[in-house]
Formats: sequence, C-alpha cells, structure tokens
Amino acid sequence: MTEPKNLVVIISGNGSNLQSIIDAIESDRINARIRAVISNNDDAYGLVRAQNHGIENTVVNHREFATRDLFDEALLKSVAAYQPDFIVLAGFMRILGSAFIQAYPNKILNIHPSILPNYKGLKTHQRAIDNGETEHGVSIHIVTADLDDGPVLLRGRYPIEENDTVEDLHGKGHRLEHRMFPQLLTWLCNDDLQIDEEAIMFKQQRLQHPLEFDNA
Repeated sequence: MTEPKNLVVIISGNGSNLQSIIDAIESDRINARIRAVISNNDDAYGLVRAQNHGIENTVVNHREFATRDLFDEALLKSVAAYQPDFIVLAGFMRILGSAFIQAYPNKILNIHPSILPNYKGLKTHQRAIDNGETEHGVSIHIVTADLDDGPVLLRGRYPIEENDTVEDLHGKGHRLEHRMFPQLLTWLCNDDLQIDEEAIMFKQQRLQHPLEFDNA
C-alpha cells in the first residue's frame, strides 16, 4: 500500500462530515491521516470530535482579522504547516480568496448541497422545493476562484417527496454526504482518482462527466 495521504480538514461547526471521514480512516477504508482540523469558530463542535480522536486541532478566528485577505493569509500559514495532499472543506462557511486557492490548485475539495451546476450558492433546499423539483442532491467539487464552480468530481441524488420540508432535505442530504465524502477520499488516497491541470482521471480513464454516487 502507498504512503497515507495527508489531509487537513477545515470546518466551521458541528463536524459531522469530519466524523464520517475519521470513522472511515480508523476502519482502514481511507488510506490517509488527518494532520489537523482547523476551524474559524472556537466553539465548533468539530474541534471536540478531533480532540476525541487525538487529532491536532486549532482555531483561526476570522473575527480577529480586519480583512478577508488577512484571514486567508493566516489560514494559509496554518494549513501549510501540515503539508497537506488534500484540503477538505467540511462545512466551512467562509469563501476562500484567490491567493489561498492558487496555493493549492486542484487540492481543495468542497461539498455542496445540490446537484451542481444547479443551485449554486445558499438556500438550495428551499429553492429546489419552490421550483417543484423531484430530486435534489449533493456534489463534491474542486474549489476554484468562482463560487461553487470548480470541476465536479462526484454527485449523489435523492428524491424529493410531495410533502418534504427543508428539514427533510437537509436530513437526506447529510446522510448522503456522510457516505460520499469517505468514498471520494478513498478513491483519491488510493490514486484511483487523479487530478492535474491536464485532466481528471478515474481508474486510468479520462473523466468526461462527474462520477455518480450509488445511493441504493
């Protein structure tokens, strides 16, 4: 087996996706180690999750910086200390600036609660219900300078039932996320999925469309 990949996970809150990744690593499904968990909120429960598993964790509080650029600079310095192969945004509720993104091209992963490219931005569940959609979902994509616009690696779908509320869709989405992120990281850390400036390759075949997660 190849050397485990180094991950840095950046969070803002509860850290349920972080927990799903920790569990998958500890059960040997992902060939990786989480070098650090970083939060922009000092009261994020995800920091407790990290502590419970002996993972180094730290806070870079965006409220302590006068500008977004200064926050990004501090966050980048913190991340760089851990030499990550991949940076996982798992419920990180800030928009990263271009300098940060350019420092780790094709290495920053974000999860978004819609079937991208549909419903970029916020309140995706309410918008899907308002538009009478019959399905919604989750996408994991590479972070670029444009909001929710980087190449989509993996999409998952679930049905919207007639009486579903926003809370129902949140629940369906979170259950899907907790399965999708470990699967994607398994592929990446086994080098089944490889990303560079020229192409995205999955099992030695050029990826023409996002992978679809089997939500059976």
